[in-house]
Amino acid sequence: MSEAFSTALQNTLSPHVLLVMLVAATYGLFIGAIPGLTATMAVALMVPFTFFLDPVAGIAAIVTMEACCIFAGDIPTTLMRIPGTPSSAAYVDDAYALAKKGLHQKALGVSLVFSVVGGLIGSLVLIAAAPMLAGFASQFSTYEYFWLCVLGLSCAAVVSRGSPVKGLFSLSLGLILACVGLGSAHSLPRLTFGSDKLITGINFVPAMIGLFGVSEVLRNVLSSAPRDELGTTSNRETPTSRNWLSRSVDEVFGGIGTRLRSSVKWILASSGIGAVIGMLPGAGADIAAWVAYAVSKRTAPKENRDEYGQGSLDGIAHATTANNSSLAGAWIPALVLGIPGDSVTAIVIGVLMMKNITPGPGIFEPDNPQLSLVYGIYITFILANLMLIPLGFLAIRAGSLIVKIPREIILPLILVFCMVGAFAIDGSFFDVQVMLVLGLLGFVLERYGFPLGPVVLGIILGPRLEETFVQNLTKSTSLVAFFERPIAGGLGVLVIVLWATPLILWARKRMVR
Repeated sequence: MSEAFSTALQNTLSPHVLLVMLVAATYGLFIGAIPGLTATMAVALMVPFTFFLDPVAGIAAIVTMEACCIFAGDIPTTLMRIPGTPSSAAYVDDAYALAKKGLHQKALGVSLVFSVVGGLIGSLVLIAAAPMLAGFASQFSTYEYFWLCVLGLSCAAVVSRGSPVKGLFSLSLGLILACVGLGSAHSLPRLTFGSDKLITGINFVPAMIGLFGVSEVLRNVLSSAPRDELGTTSNRETPTSRNWLSRSVDEVFGGIGTRLRSSVKWILASSGIGAVIGMLPGAGADIAAWVAYAVSKRTAPKENRDEYGQGSLDGIAHATTANNSSLAGAWIPALVLGIPGDSVTAIVIGVLMMKNITPGPGIFEPDNPQLSLVYGIYITFILANLMLIPLGFLAIRAGSLIVKIPREIILPLILVFCMVGAFAIDGSFFDVQVMLVLGLLGFVLERYGFPLGPVVLGIILGPRLEETFVQNLTKSTSLVAFFERPIAGGLGVLVIVLWATPLILWARKRMVR
């Protein structure tokens, strides 16, 4: 074991691999900061270049790029109100609310530091408990996945800003949009209205860009609010004798140490949520972010709960901790079971097989020559997250220049980025049309106080929810079957409690009156 670790350390710390990681990190930050260009797309574009790299350098490039790309998605989330990644939708309202107050650098600083902390803890979970957690994940059947989807959707509706009834309406609207196209059960067209272009359904990326990005452009165009209220100016700098670097570091990282010390139990809880959900094949960082955000709001002191959705740094911190912790968790089933935890690890498995490396339980055996590659992945995860701190700081400072651009210039640029991001997914002009229509829909919904986050999550998780529900019904039509398995029963009870609590509180208030 020590020999394999020494080999991995020597290979990973070589100048060649470190240079590859630096280039991949820069590439990931650039791609992640462009709305609509996801980490999955960035990894897919990188695959041809891995042909010319050895296995260690190729995997290191993908790991580094993914970690940086997920964080970079928070930059347009905060500055433009366009979620750079699906998981960013969980805290987009908080991040943008802080940006409008001129606190965009503090919000991004919290996102950066807690992303790194979550990534490091997730890496430790991957290192210490990969076989055990993978064995736990292998026990999940369609019943557990069904309840996990319901839990994620419930969190989006119950903890959404404003009325839970409006949150439920938004969630229902998202689920209806998810039904557009061929049904997963019988492959019959639904809600296509005779249009062949709707056969494949509504892609969630153009929908997400439209709901948040285009609606924000429309709101700003039609708003007569003064410039400072729209968040297009940065904090006014007070005269100081400090140099640029120290002042910049203080603006981004000021107060982070205190927040970290006071959030230890929340960090551990959010990291645990992210790692566990991340290791479940098909779950992903978006569910982890929503669940962590919901847990954060529910367990926050009563006097702080109203901040969620209005600019809560705690909500951002806990959600970003979870979604970055889930990245390492997704590698557990990929390495141990050969089952991809998400779309990125699905591509990674293909790269590994291209390099004649077969994932599976045997890869952890002491006499397996590929064990050094596993240790190399562990080391790369740690290095990638540490590398993210200085590079992420530079990205925040560069991104902060956006808020100084006049509204007359930045709004058309945002619209152009939205159109490019929507078109780049499948090279379809129809996706651009979908983005514009849903942008108008998002504008109307927000005008009347309906949250947009549940709509996006409904589009993302709707097909998965339907698929697992139909699979469960083919096994048994009994409602009891959904609770028979211990893990499924526990998740089912948790969902019921989550929905019953607001109803009980509402009933108690009515009785008091």
